[in-house]
Amino acid sequence: MIAALGRPAPARTAFAEARFLRMLDRPLVVSGELAWLGGDRLEREVRAPRAERYSIADGKVTQQRPGQAPRQFALGRAPQLQVLLDSFVALLSGDGERLQQAFAVHASGEASAAWRLSLTPRDAKVARSVAGIVIDGRAGEAHCMQVREADGDLSIDLLGALAADMPTQPTVETLQALCDGAR
Repeated sequence: MIAALGRPAPARTAFAEARFLRMLDRPLVVSGELAWLGGDRLEREVRAPRAERYSIADGKVTQQRPGQAPRQFALGRAPQLQVLLDSFVALLSGDGERLQQAFAVHASGEASAAWRLSLTPRDAKVARSVAGIVIDGRAGEAHCMQVREADGDLSIDLLGALAADMPTQPTVETLQALCDGAR
């Protein structure tokens, strides 16, 4: 199934993300474009509500905001970004072996129809911050990614055409229903 998800680089897709944080009354919602540029290079361009770009390359994370100097830090300081890198690169390159190295993988459904991948980090340090990832899709396209952090916070990303369906007042239940419907 994972091999069927592979794409040649660069691979780009729209996203809309709602982050449900325990310390906030409402989710944080951002949208833009995710890009795999080949190898271990990812880019996340946020266009709304304010522009910013995150790049992962060469073991470094770079954050750029208009009118500000770029900020850079080592990828090792952000285990959740390492998880994002490992999952996206493995999926977009169709590299099931890399995915299996980084995660315990449970797949359900059919590669040619609706499917779900549940990923649990194998690395104990990573698992202290990211409890798991669930990716839903249909045929060779991922439509939804849910990242549950160990502290209970949750991010739900609607991907590709589904990103346009992000409600103005998203709830976990509404987004999970959209994810289930996209399968």
